[in-house]
Amino acid sequence: MIHRTGRHCVFHLHVHLVFVTKYRRLVFTKEILEDLRTIFADVCQDFEATLEEFDGERDHVHRLVTYPPKVAISRLVNSLKGVSSRLIRKKHYPSIERALWGGSLWSPSYFAGSAGGASLSIIKQYIEQQNTPD
Repeated sequence: MIHRTGRHCVFHLHVHLVFVTKYRRLVFTKEILEDLRTIFADVCQDFEATLEEFDGERDHVHRLVTYPPKVAISRLVNSLKGVSSRLIRKKHYPSIERALWGGSLWSPSYFAGSAGGASLSIIKQYIEQQNTPD
């Protein structure tokens, strides 16, 4: 187990995040998920966090993120959703433009779960086993 250190702390914090598309529309393709992986990794880096694992299905995505204690999960989520929605919508993917309107990609809700209840290997395995679209 690798611990990270801050100026006055040692920490090992993980959060499992799930975002669902607006109206639970089936819009994601493998290409879109790869773009989202890159976007999420970049946003995490801005927060001094790390995207440990990522995958998704046609209507939702899962992430396992390591983050420092100074980061509020709600701020991280808002940034992940806002930046990814803006950048993905700019690419004008046909599956998204047909199914979603009004500039929103994500449902306003999200799931955030502490990774302390299950081992990280179990959560990683669960995320890896998502039915990634072809």
